[in-house]
Amino acid sequence: MKTDLRKILSVSGEPGLFAYLSQGKAGIIAESLLTGKRTSFGMKARVTSLSDISIYTTEEELPLQEVFLKLKAYLNDVAAPDGKDQKALVAFFDAAFPDYDRDRFYPSHMKKVVAWYNLLREKASLDFLDPEAEEEEVAEVQE
Repeated sequence: MKTDLRKILSVSGEPGLFAYLSQGKAGIIAESLLTGKRTSFGMKARVTSLSDISIYTTEEELPLQEVFLKLKAYLNDVAAPDGKDQKALVAFFDAAFPDYDRDRFYPSHMKKVVAWYNLLREKASLDFLDPEAEEEEVAEVQE
């Protein structure tokens, strides 16, 4: 099954990632990919869809979906380094993404990207829905 990054959420202050389930009266209901527990997040929770996140490169911003696909190709679909060793993590990104912007993409960001990649690899899928192709299909059906 393909993963829709528009429905995979990062919640500030919460570990791991969450799968969007539905809209509740006072916020959203999501399920933790780590624990499988369902949680309601209020309107004040800082929730970000992974489809809205990009990393800085020397030329442009690279959407997280493309980053994950490049990591998957670079790693041959094995787990990424865990991010505990900052020097090893920076060396890994130097090899996997030689054009990342070293002034704006920090090791703390790298650690999150690697953790999210590994979590998606384990609990979901690194085969992603293409939102642009989906929009084209909807447009064709409506015509």
